[in-house]
Amino acid sequence: MVYGFIKQTGGEAKIRSAPGKGTTVELFFPSLAQGAAATPIPARLGVGQGGREHIMVVEDDPFVRENLTTQLRALGYRVTTAEGAAEALARLPEDVDLLFTDVVMPGGMNGRDLATQALTLRPGLRVLFTSGYSRDALLTEGRLPPGVQLLGKPYRRHELAAKVREVLDAPPGPLP
Repeated sequence: MVYGFIKQTGGEAKIRSAPGKGTTVELFFPSLAQGAAATPIPARLGVGQGGREHIMVVEDDPFVRENLTTQLRALGYRVTTAEGAAEALARLPEDVDLLFTDVVMPGGMNGRDLATQALTLRPGLRVLFTSGYSRDALLTEGRLPPGVQLLGKPYRRHELAAKVREVLDAPPGPLP
C-alpha cells in the first residue's frame, strides 16, 4: 500500500535488506521547484454514480472498514459490515447485492473462500475483491482465479464509485 501511494504521488521507494544487517527503506516524494506554485486540486472530481443497493463490506482493518463504509453510504448505498469471513457468513443479509471483500484476511478463510460460500447462500450475488497486493501476485499465489473483479488498494473515491457501479451493473455470475 505504501508503494502504491508513493507511485501515485510521483515518488520512489528504495528498499535494501541484508541478512544480519537489517532493512533500510527510503521514501522519496516529489518536491516543488523554488517559487513554483502547486497544481490546484479540483474542488470535486467526478465521483461517479452511486446507488441504493445493499453492500456487505468485509475488511479486517477497522480504519479501512469505517472509511470505506462512510464513502459507500455517502454514495447512497446501504452497507452492512463484518470484520472477517466467518462473521460475514453469519450476518450475510438476505437482500445483499454486492459482497465487497478483502482478499487476505486473518482467521483461516480468505476472501475467495468467503465469496465461494456466499455465492452458495446467495446465488446471483455480485463480488468485488480488494487488496493491497498486485493482481499478478494474487493470481500467482492462487489466492484469486483469473477474471475476477479486483479493486487495488489504495484507491480514490472516484475509482471506488466507478468500480462498485461497474460490478453492480454487470450480470451476476459464478466466480471463474
